[in-house]
Amino acid sequence: MKYYFALLSFVFFITFSAFSQEKVVKYTVSSGETINQIAVKFKITPYDIYQLNPDARNGVKPNTVLLIPTNGAKTAEVKTEAPKAKVTANSKEVIHEVQPKETFYSIEKKYGVSDEALKAANPGLEKTGVQIGQKLVIPAKGSAPKASSAATKTTKGPEKYVYHDVVAKETKFSIAKQYNTTVEDLEKRNPEIVSSLPIGYRVTIKGTAPKTENAAPVAHVAKPAETPKKVTTYMEYQVKPKETFYSLGRTFHITQEELTELNPSLSEGVKEGMVLKVPSGYLAPTPIIPQAVPVENVAEKPIANAGSGGISVLEKVKSETVSANPEVVELTKKRGQTERKKMVLLLPFNLAKMQNDTTSSATRIKNDKFLNMTLDFYSGAMMAIDSAKTLKLPIDVAIYDSGETKTASNVSGLIAQNKLQDASAVIGPFYQTNAETTANSLRVYNVPVISPLSKDTANPIDNLYQSIPTNDVVRNAVFDYMRAKNGNIVAVVDKKKESVISYIKQNQKGVVFAALSETGGLDVANLKSSLLPNRMNYVVMETGNTAMVKTTIKALLDAQKSCQVQLVILEPNSTLDTDEISFENLIKLKLMYPSVTRESDDQGVLIFEKEYRLKNKVNPNTYATRGFDVTFDTMMRLVQGKTYQETADLMTTEQVDNKFQYYKKEDGGHANKGVYILYYDTDLTLKVAN
Repeated sequence: MKYYFALLSFVFFITFSAFSQEKVVKYTVSSGETINQIAVKFKITPYDIYQLNPDARNGVKPNTVLLIPTNGAKTAEVKTEAPKAKVTANSKEVIHEVQPKETFYSIEKKYGVSDEALKAANPGLEKTGVQIGQKLVIPAKGSAPKASSAATKTTKGPEKYVYHDVVAKETKFSIAKQYNTTVEDLEKRNPEIVSSLPIGYRVTIKGTAPKTENAAPVAHVAKPAETPKKVTTYMEYQVKPKETFYSLGRTFHITQEELTELNPSLSEGVKEGMVLKVPSGYLAPTPIIPQAVPVENVAEKPIANAGSGGISVLEKVKSETVSANPEVVELTKKRGQTERKKMVLLLPFNLAKMQNDTTSSATRIKNDKFLNMTLDFYSGAMMAIDSAKTLKLPIDVAIYDSGETKTASNVSGLIAQNKLQDASAVIGPFYQTNAETTANSLRVYNVPVISPLSKDTANPIDNLYQSIPTNDVVRNAVFDYMRAKNGNIVAVVDKKKESVISYIKQNQKGVVFAALSETGGLDVANLKSSLLPNRMNYVVMETGNTAMVKTTIKALLDAQKSCQVQLVILEPNSTLDTDEISFENLIKLKLMYPSVTRESDDQGVLIFEKEYRLKNKVNPNTYATRGFDVTFDTMMRLVQGKTYQETADLMTTEQVDNKFQYYKKEDGGHANKGVYILYYDTDLTLKVAN
């Protein structure tokens, strides 16, 4: 909702008795205070503060004065300074002095002027961007902020709203369009989605649900709020990595407001390791961690003889879906191996260190991010092992504690005990240096060692397999794709991106760089002259400068009238996620980028996520999915009637999130070039281009 104030002179008064149901006071922000803390102090929501203070969404500084709604407060007359603006002689224009954190978007919203009108009144603004202290001319249409009519409206009763559960591939733009609202209003009512839009998050939307012919959309009209039942017994719960208000609410059947009321410390957000007071009527997720059982004994028995029940995640996947990519091999359909194989997992639990540590498990999990990553990977690997049990694969699995630090491990001790030499494949260790040391030690036995998590370029070791593509491989993949499409590649790169400029010049010959002006802005005429009418033009944009991003997008949208254009980025760009950049325009340009993982709602992916939640009571994070993909892929390669090395040379595979397309490096060893090229299609979904 937009709030404007009538500009009568440089300083004026507003009487807040105009608000029929809500009184307002001024509050000065103290050092270190956050919007959430202030909201708790006044027993209101952050959204209530954002309604009266739109700029507070960008953060607040000490001594900032906020307008705070206080229900039931006495009518107060508050002296309020006008926006720092000066009316010109003809009273048709306003001179505005740019304040800290102000942007094109916030100024245009404040005065109700369009982007084009503001730039037309201030030549050169598009190239330089707004700067603190700069004097801007505000055109006549928005000569001053207008008084909000909302201020005088009386409350008509409970506001109607609906809930919408976010599903895969949905965006804030697509949801807003579906419910005939705006992204801005969605974010004001749901502050948690400003930075991201997690799958499964329940969004509150003003209005009514769209009409549908079936019940497929997960949206329904919310009933009037009921008085929550009083909980008489509570228990303590420690927050796990990656947990959010949403996941905690789903686990304990409690709202964010109720959880914050029980735990005032949550006003600063959910942080891993926090000990919370929660209702004891619900089962809390239990951490996945080996207790008294030595890790090397966790799964040493032949898993095919461990019994099976039901159908495995991957068996469901293969029975219901067929890969759409002809080069991807369906490993479950090629099983022909009868000889038993042995797979070893080397995971850095560091149990010896734990046993000598007097700190509690809860404190250790809170402080040790590396242990958390290990446990997540382990949970995914165990899901893969369970699937292999159900499939009755002839594989024995041994799990050992690698006892890792960045520069050492106990792998040499395991080799001395003759525990690794007869393995058909070894997954781990985690640290790159330790994986290379292990591969060197096992090279004489021709045992393949799969490095599961490192993105570093590996040293040339014949039996070492780098399972995550390096940054250069990821970049190369999108350039290879563009060339395969016979595209004309043009790069828009600002001067600060020296590493990107160097990479393109050294590795991607024939790419044309769009010229920049003396001030570093984009030369639009030069960019347009670089586009070809009879070929697809891929424009690679690498800049964090908002003005340059907007200029580039505007130029490409204009160029689409005469030629084919697609916008490309090489890595995530946070500037594109701000309100100043229209997501609709990114859709029009079919924004494309390379990714190691895909964002898929395929049946197999949904089944995996569901099974993981049932078993672990939380959603799988990146490391858990990685643990499943690497482990299951390795086991499936071992039962093809070929060696792991042979399958790596012959087969490209695809699991839940990751593709494994190994190739022999010229200097030795294997690396993975399984990269997805993703783009936003005009139907607002994210699709795989390759």
